[in-house]
Amino acid sequence: MYKGVLEAGCDEAGRGCLAGPVYAAAVILPPRIRLPLLDDSKKLKESIRDILRKQIEKKAIAWAVGICTEREIEKYNILNCSILAMQRAVLKLETKPDHLLIDGNRFNPFDLYKFTTVIKGDGKYRNIAAASILAKTHRDEYMKNLSLEHPDYGFEKHKGYGTAQHVRAIDEFGYLDCHRKTFILKKRK
Repeated sequence: MYKGVLEAGCDEAGRGCLAGPVYAAAVILPPRIRLPLLDDSKKLKESIRDILRKQIEKKAIAWAVGICTEREIEKYNILNCSILAMQRAVLKLETKPDHLLIDGNRFNPFDLYKFTTVIKGDGKYRNIAAASILAKTHRDEYMKNLSLEHPDYGFEKHKGYGTAQHVRAIDEFGYLDCHRKTFILKKRK
């Protein structure tokens, strides 16, 4: 966005889920990096996201992932936790950026970082798209591992989103500690 400025793109994944933490990533890409498949993570197949994750983690100047737990989401709400997870990711970067590009329209100033919010930024800026892929793939990996502990819930398929399969599992087996209690579904008749 700004020539000669070291920018980190930031995005989150899992904001609308019924279960699991919210993940965020911050990524600083080299100016002329070649990642021909790079796009908003929501537009890509899982297999392509997994390939891109490896490429981004190998070629980025710096990258980091931050999370907010289900209990933090209950305490601070999902919007604040999405922002906090992004801030945590930025603070973990090994290279300090000059400017942050944030996907969406909300962010809170911190540590004197300059930032710009960009609605649908994951489709407009490569470093935000890269952050969207890392946030999504790291969160998906967590949810797949969670499915090994709780195979009846299908986390490996729906990743904690409120699909019909997930809702049926909640109805049949009840809520787990990984469920966000503030996102609990109303009882259906």
